[in-house]
Amino acid sequence: MGGEETGNTKNKQSESLEGVLERITFYNEENGFLIGKLKGQTKATEIAVIGKAPKVQCGETLELTGSWTTHPKHGRQFSFTSLKSKLPASAYGIRKYLASGLIHGIGKTYANKIVDHFGADTLRVISEESGRLKEIEGIGKLRAKSIKEAWEEQKAIREVMMFLQTYGVTDALCLRLVRKYGNSAKTILETEPYRIIREVKGIGFKTADKIALNLGLANNGPARIDAGVLHTLQESEDEGHTHVERRELALNAANLLEADAQDVENRIDALMNEGEMVSSKPDWVQNPISARAEETLVRCLKNQSQAASSLPPIQVEKAIDWAQDKTGFPFADQQAEAVRQALKSKISVLTGGPGTGKTTILRALVSILRAKKTKILLAAPTGRAARRMAESCSHFAQTVHRLLKFDPSQGGFTMNEQNPLTCDFVIMDEASMLDLRLAAALIRSIPPRAHLLLVGDADQLPSVGSGNVLKDLIQSELFKVTRLAVTFRQAENSGIVGLAHGILAGKGSPPPPVDTLSEINPQHDVHFVRAVTPEECVTAVTRLSKDILPRKFSIDPKNDLQILAPLHRGIGGIGNLNDQLRDALNPNGATQVMGAMLFREGDKVIQTRNNYDKDVFNGDMGIIEAVDTLNGKVDIDFEGKKVSYQRMEVTDLQPAYAISVHKSQGSEYPVVIFPLLKQHFMMLQRNLVYTGLTRAKKKVVFVGDPAAYAMAIRNDKTLVRQTDLVRKLSNISQ
Repeated sequence: MGGEETGNTKNKQSESLEGVLERITFYNEENGFLIGKLKGQTKATEIAVIGKAPKVQCGETLELTGSWTTHPKHGRQFSFTSLKSKLPASAYGIRKYLASGLIHGIGKTYANKIVDHFGADTLRVISEESGRLKEIEGIGKLRAKSIKEAWEEQKAIREVMMFLQTYGVTDALCLRLVRKYGNSAKTILETEPYRIIREVKGIGFKTADKIALNLGLANNGPARIDAGVLHTLQESEDEGHTHVERRELALNAANLLEADAQDVENRIDALMNEGEMVSSKPDWVQNPISARAEETLVRCLKNQSQAASSLPPIQVEKAIDWAQDKTGFPFADQQAEAVRQALKSKISVLTGGPGTGKTTILRALVSILRAKKTKILLAAPTGRAARRMAESCSHFAQTVHRLLKFDPSQGGFTMNEQNPLTCDFVIMDEASMLDLRLAAALIRSIPPRAHLLLVGDADQLPSVGSGNVLKDLIQSELFKVTRLAVTFRQAENSGIVGLAHGILAGKGSPPPPVDTLSEINPQHDVHFVRAVTPEECVTAVTRLSKDILPRKFSIDPKNDLQILAPLHRGIGGIGNLNDQLRDALNPNGATQVMGAMLFREGDKVIQTRNNYDKDVFNGDMGIIEAVDTLNGKVDIDFEGKKVSYQRMEVTDLQPAYAISVHKSQGSEYPVVIFPLLKQHFMMLQRNLVYTGLTRAKKKVVFVGDPAAYAMAIRNDKTLVRQTDLVRKLSNISQ
């Protein structure tokens, strides 16, 4: 009974079935597919039941509607199409329910003790008289309080899950809704369904719309059309654009809503009047936040470029000679020019691929500025990139978020135009990762007299957030740009560097694929393992991670290895890879299920959103140190920084044995495994492969179909991001 096959149908007539859920044989968190055993009310025998359901627990009474089917292997089973759940009423059902681990603080032992004492009244006691739990030996005030809190939280989650079961909302999203709205979640869903689109990440328009229409909201009402238009605008931002043509917005929104185009146009006018959207240029509209960010960026760059420099007098050519002597080798012309432009220009850009000498330039520049006793600030978008920068430049570096000091109470950065940074020179590494809003926040915090050097590889993937700031600044031709193209001797023998430059030229060929893992040559730093099907690919990635690479290259698979995959879904996707790798690399860690999330001590995890209160940010990776089953806490070690997560905060975490290429930007890993399959065709682009490849410091192993690799290298047609920054920047020179 391991699949979703229902076999031959004997009777398609709809029937009802009621009983206690005795056992969950299988549950797919992604699509809600359940295989379980039901103990009927009139029969002692267990009945096999299959169908899609919200997360239910053993001990619940289920009312199922469906039909009987016969599976060729597993025999007679009940295939349900709808489900209603009731909390257990009998002592037997309650005992089963509590023993499932659903309520933190109650395991099998305490479930038996509590039910033995309170019987069928147990759930009412927990809900209304939780203080009485202290009557049970071993339950003190703290445990009783924890049980009560966990029960209330679980009630809210269960209520939302049952309400949303027909809308295809995952358990993880249900948890997120409860985290956002608490016990009011169901009420908000019933009264303001469109509100959740904006306020809860992951809830799309279609889900909210289905709820709204089922509740009887008007198909052509202003609330629905406004939500559809704003959702369409947000989708454009999610694709990286900062503005959209009004005609395109109206057309896409009308198609989404299946509404009259004129009705949509009228609501766009209304939204413009209400300030929910603004005009960027004739017949183009944008989110007002994006508009302000572009305007702020332009204004501050103009002020900075026109202000006098705060640097002390520097004899630039002598300083370059001094830095060369200190380094012990002469700089290439491009390297010397980059240092020269950074010292002479208020705003400059340094761009180039791997092995082109960016680190040498930064080290020289920092040495010169320190010798002149200037105040230098080094920053990068991620913690990993900041640490790498600090090591290579022998100077403190930090993330942009820490540099700008976010204040959660005010919902913004502390450092700004009114409270600027104290500095003479700012060097921003991995600048291709700066989205529009973060770039604006950074630039507005830099005092006008300070210098700014933006460093990055313009050929990498653009920022995850909207905008294309580094490329736009280069395209504007308003600032000094040094392009590094020469690969230096120390990098010439690197297969990774050679392949990276070949990829950019559209002719990079990986090494000949090997068909068995034992054929991997330890002498090489780029490998290709043939695995044409998703199943073969997953098997190969798992074996490489668990056995082959640790043995051949003496690596720690958790700390030295990172799998980078193009897609999230499917057999070869990030979700399934994480499941397989967790079982292979961390099979015995203490396990705790929290809602839809499974955590094991020793699991590798990644933060998925900025949390300024905890000082952890989107993309930070760590290892689970401990799982507190009583209080529902998870303790994470983020490379030396210990952070605790409460029950409802764990939705910000995801497994990180495998992550997306986008998530990897700004980071480097000793060894990278890169699955590439034809099934990934939607994401097979040259700059995706280039970005993933250049994350590897020592070795990269492609696993997949050589034809998929060739498809990616041929595809240099990446989505052009629609931004208004270059046009607005043109005003600087006027």
